[in-house]
Amino acid sequence: MSFGNFARKVRDPSLPHRRRASALGSCVQLYRPIGYHPTLDYLNAKAGPLLRDEGALLRALELLEASRALWHEDVRRYDDRRRAAKRRGRRVPRPAEVSPAVGPAHWYGAPREAALHALRFWRRGRPSRLLGAAGTPLAEDAHATVRLLDATLAAEGRLAPADLAELAALTERLRAPADPAEYQRTRDLRTVLRHVRTAADPPE
Repeated sequence: MSFGNFARKVRDPSLPHRRRASALGSCVQLYRPIGYHPTLDYLNAKAGPLLRDEGALLRALELLEASRALWHEDVRRYDDRRRAAKRRGRRVPRPAEVSPAVGPAHWYGAPREAALHALRFWRRGRPSRLLGAAGTPLAEDAHATVRLLDATLAAEGRLAPADLAELAALTERLRAPADPAEYQRTRDLRTVLRHVRTAADPPE
């Protein structure tokens, strides 16, 4: 089922509230710019108690739709740029030109605010998942990532130059193929660093 079909269910007053809230969860499955659970948590914080308040549920859907619409605009602009570049003979995009169509990398409309919320969500519930066991190959990078997470929250995203340099170095190291045994933790660390980068330098 499409995002639009689920959104219609959220707005359908003939359905029980629980089903409408479940339909919002399905919308978030299809558009979750800061991750599924952090996105729901962010919507709950911005709109109110989704599971028991109809007004909050509808406000949350509007927030999600507004962000998704801005993402779609970004995808269209990227496609326009690529078509123009191809007409000029540049058939292959530059490495830094990643299409936003692969998935939203941030919350469109409030990138820093949402990235900081996602980092607070990670810090509140998942630091042990990031750190893992002592003595593992990722232990040093994991501790550095959590330190950067804390520095980002303390500075509301405005990191010192030394922290920005560490962010760049960590991001580069974690681009290497993950050890299969550490795949999920590597992916989580990359996600946290993406939120740190967005909070430190939000896209315009």
